[in-house]
Amino acid sequence: MNCPKCGAVCEDGAKFCPVCGEALAPSAEQQKKPVSYCPKCGQPHEGNPPFCPNCGASLSVQNFTDAAKNAGQSFVNQAQEFGQAVSNGNINQYFPQSQPGTVPSRSIALYIILTIVTCGIFGLYWFVCLVNDLNTAAGTPNDTNGVVVLLLNIVTCGIYGLFWAYKAGDKVALIKQRRGVPVSGNDGILYLVLQLFGLGLINYCLIQNEINQVAGTQL
Repeated sequence: MNCPKCGAVCEDGAKFCPVCGEALAPSAEQQKKPVSYCPKCGQPHEGNPPFCPNCGASLSVQNFTDAAKNAGQSFVNQAQEFGQAVSNGNINQYFPQSQPGTVPSRSIALYIILTIVTCGIFGLYWFVCLVNDLNTAAGTPNDTNGVVVLLLNIVTCGIYGLFWAYKAGDKVALIKQRRGVPVSGNDGILYLVLQLFGLGLINYCLIQNEINQVAGTQL
């Protein structure tokens, strides 16, 4: 292609003339194939594929919308089921008790809902259970129990919670080792950063997910 200002020969796809610096209009072929970038990995791609050819991330607005709707509907369904169970007086399944040497599986979605609707009060109960279950799953049942950790966190205005979040990374690593999962990095750093930014609820979800992986098995 030639520069419209000075007539110099420019490479196909060039945005500016290398001789005079004039902006070059894209060719008709380039206009037909707009280039976009993946929001996850940054890889450029032509056209409008539904998924990134490099990392597989969804590139379709509809895909994001559908995923959000499905997640929202799942939360609504679990909330309705819990409400029905409360009215029937059958809620034991939502608050499982661990057997000696085992940890129960807890519904992360439901516990998030209950924490939100109770303005964080249910989150205190979840935290106590999380500490105790993590101790059991990591093979350290004699470590500080959930009630004491909660009280220390309150008394120190959250400072002890930062320490606990960091040490939780070590216990999660022990759980992964028991499952035969390779351990790379220190999850405690992630938990500490999230706790510092007031995102403790995300820590609950991440740690609970690891505990659920070994729920019901003899530890």
